[in-house]
Amino acid sequence: MHDNGKWHEERDSRGHAMVPATPRDVMHIRVGSFLLVFLFAFAVLGLITGASVMTGIAIVLGVLIVIDITLAVRRQKRRSDGEAG
Repeated sequence: MHDNGKWHEERDSRGHAMVPATPRDVMHIRVGSFLLVFLFAFAVLGLITGASVMTGIAIVLGVLIVIDITLAVRRQKRRSDGEAG
């Protein structure tokens, strides 16, 4: 909930934080961060083995995933209807 332009985080009955989010945005963030771990490993493996194509693909996909996560976080912050996801 917004109070005087500042973010106020509500808690549910069990004490967990409730923030406005859609399941789609949450999945973009969670799956994207999971994939970033593997892409980082592939990029490092490509550097170690000299496979520049694999490194390049991993870096490009990593940048695209970071952009997707950033957009999902921005969509979450723009929502102001108070719906907790």
